Amino acid sequence: MMFASDNAAPVAPEVMDALVRANEGYASSYGTDEIMDRVTAQVRDLFEAPEASVYLVATGTTANALSLSVLAAPWQTIFCHRQAHAEVDECGAPEFFTGGAKLTLLDGENGRIDAAAFETTLSESKWLGVHNVQQGALSITNVTELGTVYTPAEITTLATIAHDRGIGTHLDGARFVNAMVALGCTPAEMSWRAGIDVVSFGGTKNGLMGVEAVIIFDPAKAWEFELRRKRGGHLFSKHRYLSAQMEAYLTNDLWQRLAGQANNAGAYLEQQMMAATDYRPLHPRQANMLFGTWPRRAHDRAKQGGAVYEEWLGEHPKAGPADEMLASRMVCSWSTSQEEIDRFVELVKG
Repeated sequence: MMFASDNAAPVAPEVMDALVRANEGYASSYGTDEIMDRVTAQVRDLFEAPEASVYLVATGTTANALSLSVLAAPWQTIFCHRQAHAEVDECGAPEFFTGGAKLTLLDGENGRIDAAAFETTLSESKWLGVHNVQQGALSITNVTELGTVYTPAEITTLATIAHDRGIGTHLDGARFVNAMVALGCTPAEMSWRAGIDVVSFGGTKNGLMGVEAVIIFDPAKAWEFELRRKRGGHLFSKHRYLSAQMEAYLTNDLWQRLAGQANNAGAYLEQQMMAATDYRPLHPRQANMLFGTWPRRAHDRAKQGGAVYEEWLGEHPKAGPADEMLASRMVCSWSTSQEEIDRFVELVKG
């Protein structure tokens, strides 16, 4: 009963099979393998972007930090939600890889940047001179860190505000496919058509062993990204093992099927939790993550029964009233089964 993170899920069998096939014989290194050529063609086709540059790295932090490094100079700032992964969970990597660009944190309910707050922040830094940090990039996360999604229209609104100021746009898509499936839109509609310049396209949280794609829609930024990836130590020599994962992911709609399974499991878990106990959502569930409070007695039963999930809003106090409402984050993955959810809910229900 693992609900701590979709990172904890196993690798999809189709991906493991692809890795075994890729391990046969010899292949060119550093991204010049034939599989990578096919991956680039797949991504361009799926994103309806024939000129897009496509690069693979091993982690989401690398994808985000290197993407932002080609959008923001050291003397600029990156605008993001205060709950964004770039702010909360990347140990200063964006600042490091940009050479010192700062983060300017924006507010908005349920993890989504409020467009009016963004405009206000930009207006307050309107008179920019040599003494001020300059406006550099906007980073949007979809699915957000609080489990909600931006619609393409909402992304367009934010991207338009940014572009009107000459600010580049980045989409942190660690759970890109979960958002896309939840919205029923296409990759293009959630990225370049909505005004996104660079996408971190995630796979690790959705059945891959460890690979993320960076998709750059402006060819002028591609060479700089290649240099930064190499200089930062993130250009894999045996690159075919990254390529093989991504090719399998994008073949026969595996990526969408895995994300759909995770989202459906999240919906089923929420339904069962609402029916079984005094469960109160903290944020709307729009994909595969749930945030909510429920009584301490139910938490105790779940943990004693072996369930694993994340305590939210700070570590739970060691003792307290049985009816004390404690917060949690629960994440479903592609491999979360209905039987696993049912066992967990039975523990919660007692």
